[in-house]
Amino acid sequence: MYTQAQYEQHDEQPVEDHIIHLSGISWEDYERLLDMRGDHSAPRIAYLDGVVEIMSPSFTHELVKSLIGRLVEVYCLEREIPFLAVGSWTLKAPDRMRGAEPDECYIFGDSPREQPHLVIEVLWTSGRIDKLDIYRKLGVAEVWYWRKGHIQAYGLHDERYLPLTASEVLPGLDLELLTAFLDRPTTYEAIRAYRDALRN
Repeated sequence: MYTQAQYEQHDEQPVEDHIIHLSGISWEDYERLLDMRGDHSAPRIAYLDGVVEIMSPSFTHELVKSLIGRLVEVYCLEREIPFLAVGSWTLKAPDRMRGAEPDECYIFGDSPREQPHLVIEVLWTSGRIDKLDIYRKLGVAEVWYWRKGHIQAYGLHDERYLPLTASEVLPGLDLELLTAFLDRPTTYEAIRAYRDALRN
């Protein structure tokens, strides 16, 4: 487990997450890759204009994304916000040549949707493709990028993402408060401490 200071100093060199890029890939080839991989959350496969990214996340990558997700769920429970956790749901738009699998994603409220309200991405390793461009074309309302111990939220407005200082899909959620609990030794301790902070 990293401390907040260690997260902030992480150099993002591509030595932990394993990433492969393939160019000149048709949409049909991308679909075949998804079929070969089957119904698993890893490796995660993204597609952007003929480029495929295949990423096998490291232990730390998975740890961070899971912690963020669990704390989002704690917030929703404490604020009585209905939610559906959809994990690494494969999101695709063949007509726009875009496809991606988030680290975590959520639908809020009770109505079914074709895309999540919120996508969470952990940037642990450099050299990734521009997933914001993918999610923009897929119509995802909000994307959180965790990088070096901090979360930057982006909201979709007029088909482009704008940086946000606060979440729009979860009004009232303090992103700095949430990230303050990501360096706890266990998920159990992070959840309990964050829950207590929300109740005070």
